[in-house]
Amino acid sequence: MKQHTVIDSPYGPLTLVAEDRVLCGLYMAGQRHRPPEDSFGARDDTPFGEAIDQLGAYFQGELKEFTLGLRLNGTPFQRSVWQQLRLIPYGETRSYGELAQALGAPSASRAVGLANGKNPVGIIVPCHRVVGANGSLTGYGGGLDRKQRLLDFESGAGLF
Repeated sequence: MKQHTVIDSPYGPLTLVAEDRVLCGLYMAGQRHRPPEDSFGARDDTPFGEAIDQLGAYFQGELKEFTLGLRLNGTPFQRSVWQQLRLIPYGETRSYGELAQALGAPSASRAVGLANGKNPVGIIVPCHRVVGANGSLTGYGGGLDRKQRLLDFESGAGLF
């Protein structure tokens, strides 16, 4: 059974989705690959207390690593990419090629990029920390402006 809630953030509203009380989605308004609203289940704030607390601490600059249980629904390859994303330290970036290398598939940087774009739990699974090989900003489901703001925030160059 799915439930959802909507919270305010420095990015505007974030929709949190839980399946059987485990966080499985975090979506921004206008996000690419955002599932249809009717797939989020009934509105119920109950299962989201810890996620809301950790997101609040993150946006206040007090939390650098999320410790939430997640249900990441995707292919085995996608889940392996999303696991690698969780290993990128706060304030650092990795290229798609570096992630592919870490997965033992050095020629799979495009596949890594596609999996990165389908990340269902943005911010918490930090897909914003992935950049092009030359350090340039590349696609982000929430928009490049949001990606830049997150990277600036984590590097200490900007505040929300």
